[in-house]
Order: sequence, then C-alpha cells, then structure tokens
Amino acid sequence: MKPSLNKPVRRLLVLTGSLLLAITLTNCQSSESKAEAKEEAEKPEAPAALETFPLSKGKLASSLHIPGELVAFRDVDIYAKVSGFIKSLHVDVGSEVKQGQLLALAEAPELSAQLTSAESRLKAQEATSIGSRANYERVLEASKFSGAVSKNDVDLALARRNADLAQLDAAKSAYREVADLKKYLEIRAPFNGIISARNASTGAYIGPSGKGSEFPLFVLTEQKRLRLVISVPEAYTGYVDQNDDVSFTVKTFPDKKFTGQIKRLSGALDKRLRAERVEVDVVNNDRKLLPGMVAEVDLPLPAKTSTFVVPKSAIVNSSTGVFVIRVNNQKAEWVPVKKGLEADNKIEIFGAVNEGDKLITSATEEIRDGAAVNVK
Repeated sequence: MKPSLNKPVRRLLVLTGSLLLAITLTNCQSSESKAEAKEEAEKPEAPAALETFPLSKGKLASSLHIPGELVAFRDVDIYAKVSGFIKSLHVDVGSEVKQGQLLALAEAPELSAQLTSAESRLKAQEATSIGSRANYERVLEASKFSGAVSKNDVDLALARRNADLAQLDAAKSAYREVADLKKYLEIRAPFNGIISARNASTGAYIGPSGKGSEFPLFVLTEQKRLRLVISVPEAYTGYVDQNDDVSFTVKTFPDKKFTGQIKRLSGALDKRLRAERVEVDVVNNDRKLLPGMVAEVDLPLPAKTSTFVVPKSAIVNSSTGVFVIRVNNQKAEWVPVKKGLEADNKIEIFGAVNEGDKLITSATEEIRDGAAVNVK
C-alpha cells in the first residue's frame, strides 16, 4: 500500500507544476514572437515609386565660354627695297599715320648716278631715232621718182628706223626702272595705322639684304579694327554661323563687355587642336583694346533644329557609357545616348529614343537594366 500524501504537499506540487507550465508557455510565445519579428524584418521592402517624365523635343540655346586673342586687323613689317642710308625720319613709335604718308627718306648716291646715266642714254637714243625716222621719210619720198632710189635702200632705211625706235623704247624702260628704284628711297605707309616699332635711326644703313634688313625699319599696325581669334571645338562648330554676335571681356577692363561679329570661319579643323579657327571683327575706334590681349569670349550656341531635351539628372554616366533609363512594361531599360548642348540643368540627347518615351527623372546606376520599377 502506497503511502498517501497529505493535502499541503499535494497542493504544493500542483502549484509548482502550474508555475512550470506557465513559464514554458511564456517562453514558447516569446520565441514565436521573436521569430515573427525577425521574419517581418527580413521581408524585402517594396520599391519606392520613381518619378518619370514623357520625352519631348525642344530647342536649347546655350553659350560656350572660351578664351580668345585679339590681333591687329592688319600688321606689316616695313623693310627697305634698295640699299642706302637713312637721311631723315618723320615718325616714331606711337605715331598715327595715313596711307601714303612719308615715314623715312633714304639716300643712295649710286642710284642718282644711274638715273643720270639712264637719262643721258635716253636723250641720245631719242636723237638717233629722230634722225633715222627723217632719213627714212626722205628715202621714201625720193623712191617715188623713177630710178632715183632703189627698193633695197628704202627697205634698209625702214629697218634702221624700226631698230632705232626699239632702242628708244629700251632706253625709256631702263630710265623708268632706275627712276622707280629711286622712289623706294621714300618709305611710305601702305595703310592707316600706328607705328608700333622702329628699328632704325638717322644715318643707319638699310638694304634688302645683309645687316640693313636684320630687323624691319618700322612695324605698322592697324588698331581701329581688330580681329578676335577663337578656336571652336569640333563638337560646337555646327552651331556657329557668320554674322553671329559675340561678346567678350579683357583683364584690363573686367567690368566692361565688348561686342563683335563673326566674319570669317576657316572651314577646316586644326589638326593639333581639333578646332575651327573663327575670326570676329571688332571696332576699336577709341583704341582701348590692344593687339595681343587675351579675351574671355561668350560664344552663343543657338540650336538650329528641335532635339530631345532632358534634365541632367536623367543621364547616367557609367563606366560603360552614357545612358537614360526608359520604363518599358514596368521594367527599367537602359538606352545608350550621346550628349549635346547643355544649359540650365538641361541637356540634348541623341540615340534610339522616341517622342513620348517614359524616362526616369532621377536616374542612377542602382536602377539596374531589366529590373522591375514602381513609377508614379
């Protein structure tokens, strides 16, 4: 016969069992809650809705900020044509001269002697020519009487007259040649401008070769008109046309804006710079601008035709190229494009895109090609 437990002991055992059961149930519930919370945390978040816009065409006007150089419209080194010595100088550095104005006068005694000799030969030949012509006329008149003069004598007189006439023309030509050379002793300005350099003094030897021509006598520069020379990169040459207005500034007058018009385009790219030479005519009547100044040029680049224009944020610049992301059947599609003009946070694009395509406004590389997207 099993010993029976008294009531207090049985009650204690029952309470202890109930307590253990409650603790076990509590631990189970806590484990289940933690598992559910972990499972909830591990669930992927729903992708955020992306903003899109329909692709459309428009005209984008931009400008290119590039350096340029001011050069003289005309700039010439003046040398001596003939050898001689400077007799007098009539201008100096900074002198403003007119076309044809005398800059310097040289002297060459040997040229004066040559001119006198040529003049003497000319006069002698004139006298000879007059005599031969008179002789021919007498012989010709006498030949009219039968038997007075033979036909051969008439021919000889005519030949003599023609020969002397040719010698007279040669003498005249020789005289003009020496006279023209002597004119080169007067050194004159070929156009209106400013004498920007002088390398000779009174008494100095000048000549077309040797020490006298080591440096030019004068450098004449036209300042009232200047050329602004700029090199337009290959990508922008299609936007530049003749007679387009251009503005620029120089360091000397940073608060003043100057203007000019495009007048000449080279029509070819420089092989080294891969850029086209463009020249802008600049009126400089007050001569504030000087040749050699460096200018900061604002070159307008108006679009000629309508093109696809998108925000810059829609462009993805990855290591493999430039893309926009098109939404096609709720999936991202990377489309390669090429960039054009940029202005006001907008940019031209060229590629396999069509008007009305839905593009993502803020495109990033995190939006992979082919991934499902949620759009607004």
